Amino acid sequence: MSKKTSVLFVCMGNICRSPVVEAVARARFARAGLAIEVDSAGTEDYHIGAPPDRRSLTSALARGYDASAHRARQVEAEDFARFDKLLVMDRTNLRALTRMAPGEGHDRIAMFLPWAGVAEPHDLPDPYYGQALDFDNVVTFAERGVDGLIERLGRPIKIR
Repeated sequence: MSKKTSVLFVCMGNICRSPVVEAVARARFARAGLAIEVDSAGTEDYHIGAPPDRRSLTSALARGYDASAHRARQVEAEDFARFDKLLVMDRTNLRALTRMAPGEGHDRIAMFLPWAGVAEPHDLPDPYYGQALDFDNVVTFAERGVDGLIERLGRPIKIR
């Protein structure tokens, strides 16, 4: 990654997984003293302008991550030039983002959890049609994945 690192987290509608991962990354990167630009977006336009799902907000806030200011947006062509890495939540997002990317943008796209060093699960499960526990699990995997990103960037972190 370049000296001024930037990461875009991508899921389908940008109201569940990616805004939570963004909030976790923002907080944990700041605590680690890393100046990394983060944002999130969706591959679909279902929820543009909407806040995160209330269940995502509840689960994130319970762990100290505030995503309430987030508003959903769709991935834009400029994102492929703006961000060093575009990390997707699952293989469906990977296929969609790869179709959207210009040729030179493909090398910046990767699966979030595996790229961060989390072996299982390969996909970050979509909690949208699930229960509260599914949203809590997203926060847990977001923490593990972001800690993996920090380690990958050479700055291990211990929080709590």
